Amino acid sequence: MLLFSKMKFPLAHTIAISLVVLMIAVCAPIVNAQTTLAAQLISRPVTNDDINGLKLPATVERSGGLNTVGLGQAAYLEADVDISVPASQIAGVKWTIASQPSGSKAVLEDSPLGSNVPVYLPSDRLIYQVAARKLFRPDVSGIYNINATITTSGSGVATVSMMITGSTYVGISACSQCHANGAAGTPFSMVNAWSKTAHSQIFTNSINGQGAIVNGKPYPYTSECWGCHTVGFDTGAADPNGGFNTVMVQSGWVAPTDLVAGNFAAMPKALQNVSNIQCENCHGPGSNHVVTGGDPRLISTTYTAGTCVQCHAEAPFHIKSMEWGNSAHAITTTDPAGNAACVGCHTNNGFVDRIKGVGPADLSYDAIGCQTCHEPHGETNPSTNLHLVRTLATVTLANGTKVTSKAAGAGTLCMNCHQARVDAATYVPKTAGSTYFGPHEGPQADMLMGTNGFTYGQDIPSSAHREVVADTCVACHTQTPASTDPALGQVGGHTFKMSFPGTSTIPAEQMVGACQTCHGSDITTFNFPLLDYDGDGVIDGVQTEVQHLLNNLALLLPPVGQAKTDITIDATWTQPQLEAAYNYRFVQRDGSLGVHNVAYTVGLLKASIENLQKSSK
Repeated sequence: MLLFSKMKFPLAHTIAISLVVLMIAVCAPIVNAQTTLAAQLISRPVTNDDINGLKLPATVERSGGLNTVGLGQAAYLEADVDISVPASQIAGVKWTIASQPSGSKAVLEDSPLGSNVPVYLPSDRLIYQVAARKLFRPDVSGIYNINATITTSGSGVATVSMMITGSTYVGISACSQCHANGAAGTPFSMVNAWSKTAHSQIFTNSINGQGAIVNGKPYPYTSECWGCHTVGFDTGAADPNGGFNTVMVQSGWVAPTDLVAGNFAAMPKALQNVSNIQCENCHGPGSNHVVTGGDPRLISTTYTAGTCVQCHAEAPFHIKSMEWGNSAHAITTTDPAGNAACVGCHTNNGFVDRIKGVGPADLSYDAIGCQTCHEPHGETNPSTNLHLVRTLATVTLANGTKVTSKAAGAGTLCMNCHQARVDAATYVPKTAGSTYFGPHEGPQADMLMGTNGFTYGQDIPSSAHREVVADTCVACHTQTPASTDPALGQVGGHTFKMSFPGTSTIPAEQMVGACQTCHGSDITTFNFPLLDYDGDGVIDGVQTEVQHLLNNLALLLPPVGQAKTDITIDATWTQPQLEAAYNYRFVQRDGSLGVHNVAYTVGLLKASIENLQKSSK
């Protein structure tokens, strides 16, 4: 506490510490308390895409879905229940404010989010449905505990609870008191790393005329941008809370008409303190966190996508959220949750802990999201890492092959998980056949690098993609469609999808732009012809040729002679069959049908076919 003894805060900051500590002791967040069915209570993020796309009232404010909320600002509470419960059986939801600070008159109000507003997270939509919603605005600094009891006529009762901390904004000067003085790589050094990121300068540069340039002039920079580029800017907030617009009114500052150098320096210091994208944009207002000496329960620290998409979701300009929502990452399977060997790739929190070297593993489930791949504080060389990629460290594949960022660029990040996870040379001879036999799903890193197939001792050549595509995976899979593209949000970008099959209203599309760089502008499909790899006398597209080789290999695997689109491996398979089966699975699970590395793909399949033909004689 002595660290903050000389700090000056507005009256709203000066909550009695003894009261806060007492409330902390009895008001820790509770999820699914006394429940007989799956349920949850969340603060739902609300984005510009929600407001515009779902035609919500103009008065609806954006929200990151944090449980640390500025005084007077909106928390969109949502009680969700198991999707398997018939809607007709949801008898009702009883809402109560179990506790709130002395003097608070805050109440639960009707939510402006209509029935057309879905559960936010794509992964949650597979599990939950909305039972009821409420709007809540804290009015006094302190802790609020809110309960929702969901009653069904046939599936039981669930009481779900959450803690909301109503706070005021303190700005970067207060955060720097603790978080700029520690050892690098710790939470106490994050301000130093953040200060080198684009987030830390976005408002400063823009107000000084150094932001986006359109037709040779700085793009108009108005309050429409400040909701994301400053701390706590929310004209819909019912109470003064120390945010940018509150301080702006108090200081009498008027935005300059000309965007020129020196504008930021001329602003009141108190307003500079809550400018740019900083700690409280993502963690919520920090007054209670500060006055309690840094109690972590009084600040939001979450990996959920809402933290980022409260700003990165306004199509057709900010489209990362829309793209991610249509990706496989957003609905990563829940099966590996609870398994320490799996969560390091299959869950958001598991991967982050793995990269940080934190243990024991967090076994809970959270789908792959923004912060899985991006480290928002800028601790991964922010001066050279524009997109704040979480790690660019060298990746070692299961057979010992090392892939550096110098070789694979930003794609090194992807290779942490998209790999075979077994060493083919030792795995294949020692592993009995079963339905689980083969490389792990998604061995794209091994395929691209031309390694870890079962080679029969041969030198299998590789294609040039690994040498000529600077950022490997990222260069191709995150190509950005034009803002006018009918398939915007369905392909490319953070969908990571290279193709879109099309609908009745949107034509099919393949993201071949990266291919055209080397293969020519006349390339319109990944399946363009190169050679007659399958030896049938016809030069088909490369993917067709590879599929023919897979089909030919399948004919030689049990049941031998039967055409099949997949194989089922069991303990009766011979060693030659298992060797070939590994390569079948390797190519099949790579998923590109040769595009990642056509020479290595074709070489492995041909070697497998040749070896099986020899062993059957």
